[in-house]
Amino acid sequence: MLLFLSILIIFGIYFSKNNRFKKGSYYKITHNSFLFTIFDAGRNGEYQIYNRLRNYENMGGKFLFNCYLPKENGETTEIDVLLINSNGIYVFESKNYSGWIFGDEKAKNWTQVLPKGRGRSHKEHFFNPIIQNNVHIKWLRNIVGEEIPVYSIIAFSERCTLKKINVTNQDVQVINRHMIVNAVNKAENIQSSKLSMEEINELYNKLYPFTQVTEEQKLQHVQNIKMNFKTPNLENDNVSVNNATDEKISATQICPKCGAQLVLRTAKKGMNVGQQFYGCSYYPKCRYVR
Repeated sequence: MLLFLSILIIFGIYFSKNNRFKKGSYYKITHNSFLFTIFDAGRNGEYQIYNRLRNYENMGGKFLFNCYLPKENGETTEIDVLLINSNGIYVFESKNYSGWIFGDEKAKNWTQVLPKGRGRSHKEHFFNPIIQNNVHIKWLRNIVGEEIPVYSIIAFSERCTLKKINVTNQDVQVINRHMIVNAVNKAENIQSSKLSMEEINELYNKLYPFTQVTEEQKLQHVQNIKMNFKTPNLENDNVSVNNATDEKISATQICPKCGAQLVLRTAKKGMNVGQQFYGCSYYPKCRYVR
């Protein structure tokens, strides 16, 4: 009887969350299922951002997800989450990472420190997410113009600790996801001019088609990342970074199967328990392991 009640409670929680999920803008725009979203690290990070901010829809805000904006070379750049409200456009870069994070807004690469057991640690380097978002914003402005206020927010998961992050630009915030409402409120206090509901709808309608790309276009986007193995061309993208060069990213950071980022994991069971390996961040959709 107790087992039966437990099963009923679990199914009740699932159907309740699934029902709430399907009523939200994330599902209506991405068409991703609830289970796929929850068990995919990248998509789950995007959904968690939306879930914490969805009350802004009651105040006229509009959300967009996985916005594939065109670049002049025929390739695309993908924005994880956009919020359009009366204060402008918030561009969110979701980083569903764990460990300790160290970074400087002018450095090309940031550092992730992961525990390795027995007091040891392992360092991984990843491309500066502020620069990454600046590139997104550059191509976004090609569509919306220079007059619209745009804010850059880098949202790391609650599973990581931001140990030493140096940022001086007032239009950029690097936070843990649980602080995301405060981050939006902080940006609102900076901007005095307001967008009308008509302007918000106009921006939404202009950007919405870039979220409805075909699977072939998404695959091409992944293939471009996979084939290039390069950081964005900082000179061509007009991003100012001290001592930056256009060198290749280490192959350990990119999944050769789908082009997503590889993450360092530790085997928890089986013959290789305790040993570390690289797995695709799109698991379980992509099961590549090295």
